[in-house]
Amino acid sequence: MSVCVEECMKRDGRTLDHKTLEEIRRMAVQRVREGEKPSVVIASFGFNRPVIYKWLKAAAGRGRGLRALRSTRGTGRPRRLTPAQERQVFRWINGRDPRQYALDFGLWTRRIVALLIERKFGISLGVTAVGALLAKLGLTPQKPLQRAYQRDPQAIERWQRDVYPAIARRAKREGADIFFWDESGFRADAVHGKTWGLRGETPVVHRPGQRQSISAASALNARGAFWFCTYQGALDGVRFVELLKQLMRHRKRGLHLIVDGLPAHKKAVVKDYVQSIGGKLTLHFLPGYAPDLNPDELVWSHVKRTGTARNPLQKGEKLQDRIEAELLAVQRDRPLLRSFFRAPSVAYIADY
Repeated sequence: MSVCVEECMKRDGRTLDHKTLEEIRRMAVQRVREGEKPSVVIASFGFNRPVIYKWLKAAAGRGRGLRALRSTRGTGRPRRLTPAQERQVFRWINGRDPRQYALDFGLWTRRIVALLIERKFGISLGVTAVGALLAKLGLTPQKPLQRAYQRDPQAIERWQRDVYPAIARRAKREGADIFFWDESGFRADAVHGKTWGLRGETPVVHRPGQRQSISAASALNARGAFWFCTYQGALDGVRFVELLKQLMRHRKRGLHLIVDGLPAHKKAVVKDYVQSIGGKLTLHFLPGYAPDLNPDELVWSHVKRTGTARNPLQKGEKLQDRIEAELLAVQRDRPLLRSFFRAPSVAYIADY
C-alpha cells in the first residue's frame, strides 16, 4: 500500500516549464557527482528513479558535460508550405469561388483546397493537414450566403474603393445630398418567418382571402433622412419619372441618387427628365447583382420581417394603408434608419 502511495505522489515533469526542468537536471547531476546516491537525489525532487540515470548518461557524453542537460525546443513535424505559400492559400480562398480557378465545384472543401495546392505548388497534402492549415489561417466552415453567379467581384470592389468615394467627394464639393433608392412589393397573403406546432403536423396560419398587393419606393441617407411613396402596378420609365418628381419636390439642395440597374431606371424618358432639371439630380448605378450594397434593401427586410407578415390584415383593412403606416413609423425612427448603415455589407458608406 505504501508503494502505491509513493508512486501516485511522483511528480510529472511535463507540468513544469523547460527552464525549471533544466535547472533540476543540472542540480541533480551535480549532487550525484559530489557523492550523493542517485536514488536519494531523485527522490528529493519527487521524480521516478530511472530518470536520474538517463541524465547521468547524457552528462557523461564525450565533450558535452552538463550542456547535454539543456532544454531544446521541439521542432515538431516540418512545415510543408512556407509562410508565403500559406498566405497565398488564404488569398485564394477568402471571398473567392473555386470556379475562379477552373475547379468544378462552387464550395471550398478540404479536398478542393488540397487539389488547388497540388496544382499550384506541386505539394500533396492530406485533408487532415489541409483542415489544420485552414484553422491556422483563421478560416472556418460556414453556411454561405447565396449570390447570383453573374455577380462581378471586381466591379463591386471598384464601387467600394473608387466609384462611391468619388461620388461622396463630389457631393461634398457641391453641397449636395446622397440618397440610396430601391423599390419593393407587398402582398397581403405573404407569410414570413416560422411558428411553433406539433411535430409532423404543419401549423395553419389564417390570412385574408383577398389578394391585395401594393408596391413601394423609398430613399434614405446615412443621416437618417427617409422618403417613401406607394403605388399600384409595375414600375416602368414613366412611373419612375413620376416618383422622382415627388422626391425632388421642394428640394433646395442637389441630389445624388444611387439606384440599381433595373431597366426602368435607364429609360430614355428618365434621362430626359434628369437633363431637364439642370443638374439638380444625378443618378448613379450600383454594380449588377449586388443588392447587399444598398442599405435601402435593409428597410424592406425590416418592414417585411416585422410588419404585415407578422400581423395579418384584419377584415376590411387595406394593405396600402397598413404599409404606409409602417413606412411612416420607420421614417420617424432615425436611430433605426442610421442603424441600417452599420451593416457589414454597407460599411463602405460610413467611411465617407
